[in-house]
Amino acid sequence: MMGLETVSRVLATGAVAALAACSGDLLTGGPLIRPGEPTGVINVINQTSINVPSVLISDCDVGSYGLDRLPEGVWLDPGESYGFTVSAGCWDVAVGNGYREVRQRMQVRPGGGVNFHVTEESD
Repeated sequence: MMGLETVSRVLATGAVAALAACSGDLLTGGPLIRPGEPTGVINVINQTSINVPSVLISDCDVGSYGLDRLPEGVWLDPGESYGFTVSAGCWDVAVGNGYREVRQRMQVRPGGGVNFHVTEESD
């Protein structure tokens, strides 16, 4: 039989582990591909006259956009695009250049693709 101190320690450890797991997704935006789920593609297309150095993508259930998902050293020059394979479902995407950010919520269907056209007029 566990004493009250042991039970409290076990509960506290479980709470810290749960918080760490949640804060990890909050920091990163969560995994783009969840094991065992069908996937689709988010294509980010830079139709502006400036470089896009960061693309943030997070599951719609996560409270932040997370970290840049472009590979290190990669950015989107005007006219370039980049495809991100993601699990099917709801995704929040934010594209920024340090001066301006464009955001969009999108639904990715299994085996499908969604194009996010970033333009000078995008809101």
